[in-house]
Order: sequence, then structure tokens, then C-alpha cells
Amino acid sequence: MIGFSQTSPEVYVAQGGVVQVQQAHIEALKAQASANPRQRARLCAHRSSEDRLHEMLIVLTRNVYIRPHKHLGKMESFHVIEGTAQVVFFSESGAIDEIVELGDARSGKCFYFRLDDPRYHTQIITSEHLVFHETTNGPFNRDQTVFAPWSPAENEPDAVRHYLDGLKQQLAQR
Repeated sequence: MIGFSQTSPEVYVAQGGVVQVQQAHIEALKAQASANPRQRARLCAHRSSEDRLHEMLIVLTRNVYIRPHKHLGKMESFHVIEGTAQVVFFSESGAIDEIVELGDARSGKCFYFRLDDPRYHTQIITSEHLVFHETTNGPFNRDQTVFAPWSPAENEPDAVRHYLDGLKQQLAQR
């Protein structure tokens, strides 16, 4: 990954003042996400978690679990490059409030959305991979992410599988 340094098994950070991304980078991210236990990989165009603007190209696989969460004092936007997904928004109690069907610009689905409010949400990937550009305000502060108390933690595989099966069943019935 020329122009990026790897900081963890799933994160690459830009080096230099002009960040350039090519299809080869996306293919490398897909391979990395598929090989990664958490089924995700990202290229950070920002160089530090302290930057005021965070821009990332993120790849998630069909098997990823994004624990429902909300961000306090944050805005985020998603622009789909490739793949399809459902962004599921929940009430404070865990009921499904809204579903945004995502796909690239040619899919006929929503290819961009912005979230300004602290709402619980997750992504269900409906293609082999979802590749998207995410922008959010920094600096990164882990305390600004609140995980839904009614959702299982990532390190509970049986509970995650049960939760995702139930969620996908609810989505299919809507």
C-alpha cells in the first residue's frame, strides 16, 4: 500500500500531503478485510486521531458485525463507492426506527447520507463487500461512542450470531 503505513491489522494511515487512492488500494483493502477477524479494513486520509476532520475509505464484508452505537457530539457522512448495505436506525429501546438502503450511485439506492443526530445505528452488508467513504469530525475520542446496551459485544460470538439472525429476520419482514 504505497503512500500508507499500516498501524494495525485493519488500519492504514496516509503519508504525505496529497492522498491518492486507486482501485488497487480498494482491492487490497477488500483482501485485508476478508482476512481480518473483524472483517473490516480502512484507509485513513487523515494522519492523526487528533485531526479535526477524519476521512476514511472503509471496507466491510458481508460477515461483519458493527455493534449498534451512537456518536455524541459527532456528525458523519457515508458515500458508497461499491456494494450494498442497509443502515438500520434504532430507538433508545432497540426497536427499528428507520432503514436506509445503500448502494453505489448507479444502483438506484441511496448512495450518500449524513447523520447529525446521536442515533443508535448499525450496518448490515448485503453484498460481498461494502466500500464507502466516511467523513466525521475529530479528534477521535472513544468516549464519544456509546454502544447500545441491548446489543451484544463483539467478543460474544454466540450472542452476536443470535442478535444478527433476529435483526436480519426483522428486516426481511419489513
